Amino acid sequence: MTNTTTDRAQVGDTAQDAAEGAAERLTTAPAESDGPTGIGVVGWLRWMWRQLTSMRVALILLFLLSLAAIPGSLIPQNGQNEFKVQNWKAQHTTVAPIYEKLQLFDVYSSVWFSAIYILLFVSLAGCIVPRTWQFVGVLRSRPPAAPRNLTRMPVYAAWRTDADAAAVSAAAHRLLRGRRFRAHLDGGAVAAEKGYLREVGNLVFHLSLFALLGGFAWASLASGTGGKLLVEGEGYSNTITQLDDFTGTRFYGTEDLDPFYVKLDRFTSRFQNNGSQIGSARQFTANVDYYEGSDPSKLKQGKIEVNHPLEIGGSKFFLIGHGYAPVITVRNAAGDTVYTGATPFLPQDGNLTSTGVIKVSDYGQKDGKRTQLGLSGFFLPTAPVAFDRNTGPRSLFPGDADPVLVLNAYAGDLGTDSGLPQNIYQLNTKNLTQLQQDGEPAKVRMKPGQAWQLPDGYGSVTFEGYKQWASFNVSHRPGNAIALTGAVLAIAGLIGSLFIQRRRIWVRAVALPDGGTLVELAGLGRSESARIAEELAALAVDLQDDAPALDDEPDDEPDDEPDAAPEDGSDAESGKEPEDGPADGSTEADEAPAPAESAVPTAQNSKE
Repeated sequence: MTNTTTDRAQVGDTAQDAAEGAAERLTTAPAESDGPTGIGVVGWLRWMWRQLTSMRVALILLFLLSLAAIPGSLIPQNGQNEFKVQNWKAQHTTVAPIYEKLQLFDVYSSVWFSAIYILLFVSLAGCIVPRTWQFVGVLRSRPPAAPRNLTRMPVYAAWRTDADAAAVSAAAHRLLRGRRFRAHLDGGAVAAEKGYLREVGNLVFHLSLFALLGGFAWASLASGTGGKLLVEGEGYSNTITQLDDFTGTRFYGTEDLDPFYVKLDRFTSRFQNNGSQIGSARQFTANVDYYEGSDPSKLKQGKIEVNHPLEIGGSKFFLIGHGYAPVITVRNAAGDTVYTGATPFLPQDGNLTSTGVIKVSDYGQKDGKRTQLGLSGFFLPTAPVAFDRNTGPRSLFPGDADPVLVLNAYAGDLGTDSGLPQNIYQLNTKNLTQLQQDGEPAKVRMKPGQAWQLPDGYGSVTFEGYKQWASFNVSHRPGNAIALTGAVLAIAGLIGSLFIQRRRIWVRAVALPDGGTLVELAGLGRSESARIAEELAALAVDLQDDAPALDDEPDDEPDDEPDAAPEDGSDAESGKEPEDGPADGSTEADEAPAPAESAVPTAQNSKE
């Protein structure tokens, strides 16, 4: 008895191992090694290569790449804004040298970031190539033949029928092909497989990551960005001499700039003027005229909004800021106009309190000496009735409800003739003297249309009005489309790999010695899911049309239930013989035969 039990246990373990092995073969992922194979340097190199190309290491490298990108978003970068980098170094003199050695001001071109990037490329390539080759081999091969003992499969169904075994197999093959299974009929059994899109999703996901990283790499090598501030009515040609700033890369320099012309025709801004969110921006629209190349006859009109850039050639125009530009006219003591035009003032707060300077380098002679004039001050779109002495001039609202210009006047040497570069938005008062009026520094508060007579006979300043300006980022990034396509495909592939189930179904029809045919159905899924049981049940129901189950079908499975009825039909508890009646147990009032329950699939070896 002990030997018999042991033999049965060994047979059960062998069948269970076979089922588990069949489930493991539903994937095409390459097997991983737990340690170095071979002897010596070659063995270690082979082991390191397998580790590098494993999915575990690829995920670790992807995580490290995301961590390495964090300093680039927290610390100013030389490639984006060198002015901010210099200011940051001046404010953090202690850690700035350390950051410089760690290349934290050039994160995306640093040695350590590039090393992680290249290793991730190699890991993905080494993972994708063999996986794709194995998957092609799976597609070219036939589904695995039916196991000898189908009852050991997680989902199983069986019934007897009078239909011919060959006809049942042909019908099962036809039904499975109709359900888009890869089916093969051989030796009276049908083997079918479905769910290949799951592995396709895995491969698409990895290929998309490769494309995503490749797009970023190409963008970092062949992209360039420039900045330009335009006042309403002004335009510029996309050349290095007319750009405010430009940052190129290894394969994109000043000679590669896309040729086009852009003119800011009108800028529209709108803010909420009531409620709890008063002052919040509601609309920023830049209407522009532009043409590509050098032919003005091809002039077009375009509209640029926040997060809605205008694409011109291979470059994109992004709207990144806006403000006001007071229109000022300066006349000297002789009444000659020495300066006129719109001067951009830079916003300092959310209500667009703006500061700016006007440098009059060609003022002329004053008291027999060459003189230059400097004006600095504030532009307030919505000015208060009176200024707070502690805070100074401040705007109450970002919209131009009550614009006011506040100016101070200086005379002397601006330093513009020294040949040294200057910030056009700052006034160096080292060699300037502030004009005095009534014993106090000369200053004025003007509304559009008003003029100010400068003290000491320096002439006049007229506030003609104001315009709006917009600042644009001109970006040329050829790898963005590749990166975006890779990101979309990666999400689609991930969805497919998560929701598509790889599964197999076998159908066997065997002619019995005493007549009739035994029909067996079994299913095996890669993951625990009720889908395989549902599909097998639906297949069993459809197969009933070609192989109807017999009503008096005997139970093919050994019945080990303790309360099973004896073979003679007597009641196990009372010992009485059953009453006379139809052999199938039905009454005269119920002559319709009951369907055979043995055709329902059972999941005896699974947790479903």
